[in-house]
Amino acid sequence: MQLLEKTEENNMSVKIYIDGQEGTTGLKIQERFKDRNDLEIMKISEELRKDPAERARLINSADYVFLCLPDAASIEAVSFIDKDNDHVRIIDASTAHRTNPDWAYGFPELSPAHREKIIKSNRVAVPGCYASGFASIVYPLVSNGIIPADFPVFAYATSGYSGAGKKAIAVYEGDDKPFEFNSPRQYALSQQHKHLPEMKAVSGLTYTPMFNPMVCDYFSGMVVSVPIQTRMLDKKVTAQQVHEMYAKHYAGANMIEVMPLMSADEQKAFFLASNTLSGQNKMQVFVFGNDEQILLCSRLDNLGKGASGAAVQCLNIMMGIDETTGLV
Repeated sequence: MQLLEKTEENNMSVKIYIDGQEGTTGLKIQERFKDRNDLEIMKISEELRKDPAERARLINSADYVFLCLPDAASIEAVSFIDKDNDHVRIIDASTAHRTNPDWAYGFPELSPAHREKIIKSNRVAVPGCYASGFASIVYPLVSNGIIPADFPVFAYATSGYSGAGKKAIAVYEGDDKPFEFNSPRQYALSQQHKHLPEMKAVSGLTYTPMFNPMVCDYFSGMVVSVPIQTRMLDKKVTAQQVHEMYAKHYAGANMIEVMPLMSADEQKAFFLASNTLSGQNKMQVFVFGNDEQILLCSRLDNLGKGASGAAVQCLNIMMGIDETTGLV
């Protein structure tokens, strides 16, 4: 395949292969590449899409490979890498490697150490959408000593139906949509959501948090919320102090904005919609409530900073270019 025009940053175009290019995340990654001339997107023919030999050939021929696959298929794809191939760099959007310490966790804003590991690693796991919102709130609380690692953390979240995959999207958008799909639907009621191991490990918690996710009748966007009763803290903090902590923690972040602290009257008149950032790649962190009961919220697009946007951001960091390249 002929390389595209050379770029100043890399002297030649970078070869990209997306394994799972027809899935929701794969398609969204390709959307974010449409105006870039520094990348060569390697395509697999439809009839060979599940052929192991052809997938292995493309994976080993690429500079960067995005895995937009179920967990088992992602693990299989990694096994296709030749033992002497030390150049291909993997960006995995599945759940398979997110708690593996040998992989970088693709959330650079969490700490300088997270960013540095992404820069150096050949294996990067893209965070889950819910886990991204959760970690953006809880990791700073733990790392800055506001809550202890063994604090009993509870989180709830609302998400658009696009995060549920192609089959669910077809039901939500079909003519025979069940009546109950018009309502927010709570799920993972057994407390075994697939993001929970990641939420615990990445945030530095001793115990698995309780988590109450809800899928709702809109396409994309989510809010993850964590309430804190300050009387349960070893050292009580005010909402102002928590807000100042987040502002300092995310100072200079390109993709995360700590929103202004509202007065009580402003909060009374405010509604926090979950779809505001649909189609975007950034995240917003809010501090609500009062000094006795603090409500912490993270708003993002489950298909943006919660999936494809985060994956492209990691690629840009690994390439050593502006991390916002191709991102809104």
